[in-house]
Amino acid sequence: MSDSSFYVTTPIYYVNDAPHIGHGYTTVMGDVLTRWHRQRGEDVWYLTGTDEHGQKVLRKAQQNGVAPQDWVDRLVETEWKPLLELLDVANDDFIRTTEARHEAGAQAFWQDLHERGAVYKGGFSGWYSVSGEEFVGDDDVRDGEGDDEGQKVSALDGSRVEYVTEENYFFPLSKYQDQLLALYEERPDFIQPESARNEIVAFVKRGLKDLSISRSTFDWGIQVPWDHEHVMYVWIEALLNYVTAAGYGVDQEKFDRLWPASIHLVGKDIARFHAVIWPAMLMAAGQPVPHRVFAHGWLLVGGQKMSKSKANGIRPDELVSVFGSDAYRYYFSRALTFGSDGSISYEDMHARYHAELANGFGNLASRVAAMVGKYFDGALPAAGESTDAEQRIIDVVAKAVADADAAIEAVAPQDAVAAVWRIVEELNGYITEQAPWAVAKADPDDPRLATILVTATEGLRALAVLLNPVMPKAALALWGSLGAEPTLGALADQRIDGVASWGQLPVGATITKVPSLFPRIETPEAS
Repeated sequence: MSDSSFYVTTPIYYVNDAPHIGHGYTTVMGDVLTRWHRQRGEDVWYLTGTDEHGQKVLRKAQQNGVAPQDWVDRLVETEWKPLLELLDVANDDFIRTTEARHEAGAQAFWQDLHERGAVYKGGFSGWYSVSGEEFVGDDDVRDGEGDDEGQKVSALDGSRVEYVTEENYFFPLSKYQDQLLALYEERPDFIQPESARNEIVAFVKRGLKDLSISRSTFDWGIQVPWDHEHVMYVWIEALLNYVTAAGYGVDQEKFDRLWPASIHLVGKDIARFHAVIWPAMLMAAGQPVPHRVFAHGWLLVGGQKMSKSKANGIRPDELVSVFGSDAYRYYFSRALTFGSDGSISYEDMHARYHAELANGFGNLASRVAAMVGKYFDGALPAAGESTDAEQRIIDVVAKAVADADAAIEAVAPQDAVAAVWRIVEELNGYITEQAPWAVAKADPDDPRLATILVTATEGLRALAVLLNPVMPKAALALWGSLGAEPTLGALADQRIDGVASWGQLPVGATITKVPSLFPRIETPEAS
């Protein structure tokens, strides 16, 4: 990363329809990563946004009888920006490719390419997928079957392709094959996970062809700065958002602070654009390439990749309305391995909600607060002498913090959550074994009672900080119930490297029982 920032991006999402949970997945995982890094005390910048140009958007707007700008404005304001609020995403910026800052930065980048001799004019005849906004080589075109019979389709994504002939500008991608292979060799973690890296390396070794980077048969896009008869090819323009949002050509000080990006989070189906075309463009412009491109897997519903054409494209609000945003964020952080395909189901989410959130974490927070209220009138007592049982809790918390931090560094949020959840499980086991209710019954003045409850409360303090990046609402409610803010400060200001320091909650802290963090959902419904 740059010396002064941790800069993370999602893909900018194509505004041809409403978002589904695949979009929510990428965005939430980026949010978990960046929230954690903020709690490390780092200078974080988290970017997401929307891709609004291209032939597909133009045709969609025409089908709906509106101007393309009106079409994208409506979708961004009613569907895409509300998604961020729905999922509690704390992004620092939202870039739209129809914004003036993006247009200015994109044209500046193209002008730099032009002046460096990295753009040339030529003719193009070949296959184009409007749905994928992608040029498709002859080797990747097949005869359609079923509903696509009589059509040509792309073997890359199954979309229909059209044969087009245009005068276009080209980028000499073929010249960068050796430089790209050298990049992959010198920086083996540039593309992650390993499966994505292997696919990209194999693709580049097959040989690269020069890339058509403009369109001249329609005008919904950003004009090529020296030739207004052409607009930028939508994928090339979209990739530029990562630098235009960082100030390229507009704010040099900001650009120097943020670039190169620390991580581009992308779906594996668009890894090729980000790990081949994008770094080649940056090399041509004399700019450093990002530090990592991380390609996550597909969400599978009923064993199939989620898509609207298969009628399995689930909207995030369908799940949030039932389970809440914290449970949504937890499920996708915990149940799936980021980087691999993962199957999801309503039934699995319902089961995990009750077993892990309601009965595991929520019940733990509730019963500890209730016992402090019952036995000590809600004021945290002074702990008595510790035993091996308490030391075990302290050790478990310290190891969980270290393991979770390492997992975040490796872009493995599922392992980070699993590490933190060991604290939940250990505390539940500790309370069952130590049975503070039995201690109170035998002798209400036994100092052992205070030791048990102080230990459990300190464990909850650690959980509030460590789970804040994943479940910000529940973590904040827990922080409030522990009476932590008056003496320890705001939850967002707590640092990861200080979590395992024991005994932070002061004697006399007011412990209150809050409404259930995760109330039971009685009747599951089919998704």
